[in-house]
Amino acid sequence: MTNAYSLDGVLVFGLLFVCTCAYFRKVPRLKAWLLSEKRGVWGVFYKAAVIGTRLHAVVAISCIVMAFYVLFIK
Repeated sequence: MTNAYSLDGVLVFGLLFVCTCAYFRKVPRLKAWLLSEKRGVWGVFYKAAVIGTRLHAVVAISCIVMAFYVLFIK
């Protein structure tokens, strides 16, 4: 199990958050509802979605590496 207060737990959470927000950007209703604000607290979702779509190759490779780490090494 991954602890939320460890570095790998924070990395897993961050990767999942970026991947989820990038997926939300592809769904029209969720994009209009969740990603309409670009500043403030709700702007974090927009910024994570932009990171996920622009760096999709890096994020995908990071997810694969983190899954390998969590499943086999840890």
